[in-house]
Order: sequence, then structure tokens, then C-alpha cells
Amino acid sequence: GELNTMSLNDTLMQDMKTAMKAKDKEALTTIRSLKAAIMNYKIKVGHDLTSDDELTVLSSALKQRKESLEEFTKAGRDDLINQTKNEMKLIEKYMPKQMSKEELEETVEETIKEVGASSKKDFGKVMQALMPKIKGKADGKAASSIVGKKLN
Repeated sequence: GELNTMSLNDTLMQDMKTAMKAKDKEALTTIRSLKAAIMNYKIKVGHDLTSDDELTVLSSALKQRKESLEEFTKAGRDDLINQTKNEMKLIEKYMPKQMSKEELEETVEETIKEVGASSKKDFGKVMQALMPKIKGKADGKAASSIVGKKLN
């Protein structure tokens, strides 16, 4: 893969030491769960993770928290809502900067031009070309709704 001076795992190790010194239990728990997720994924794919793989692990960790957040919100569990929001913030720190709505729209427009899409039936083609560009940087659902609107 590309030259990455620090792998996600190294960064997590450092942050774990910092969290231990600060006795930050919440951060520790989240970092440990990310490290475990990375290990499991590494075993699954059978090689060291590329930065793309790392992103997959982080995205799925974030998605799990988003789903939990919805559950906790429905159940009115304020204690867990705050904790989950903090975990999400921490995970986002390790991910690429998120695209703004404008950036996402621009990327969608460029991609539509690129693949020469003209109608709804090109939706799949556009999404296929778009997803690698926005991976970890934008929400897939938001992207597909923009693509849908633009192809109308």
C-alpha cells in the first residue's frame, strides 16, 4: 500500500497509553474495541491491513455505534447515548475528514460526467464509480440520494 508512516494500530497503541495515563476509561474501552476489530479483520483477510482495510474496520465500528445510538435514543437511555456519542467522536478522529454536502454533490456531478450517465438506469454505474472516492468520507445513503436526484 501507500507509505503510511504510522499505521492505525500504532496510533491506537499511542492513544491507548495516553488514555491509560489519563485514566480515561471511556477512551480506553473504545480504543481496545477498535484494536480487537483490526485484529479480527486481519485474521479474516490474512494479511496486514491496507489503509483501505483500516477504513473498512473504522466505518463498520462507526456504523455499529450509529445503530446502537438509535436503539438507546428509542429506549431513552441518556447515559448510553452520551457514551456512544463520545465513542463515535473518538472513532471519527481516526477517519479521513468527512466531506461536506457541497463536496459530496461536486463529487457526484464529476462522477456522473465521468461515466457518461444520463438517466436513472445508470444509477448503479455511477454508484460503483463513486463509492471508492467517498469511502469513509461520506455516507453512502446520502450519496445515493444525491445520485438519484441528479439522474432524475
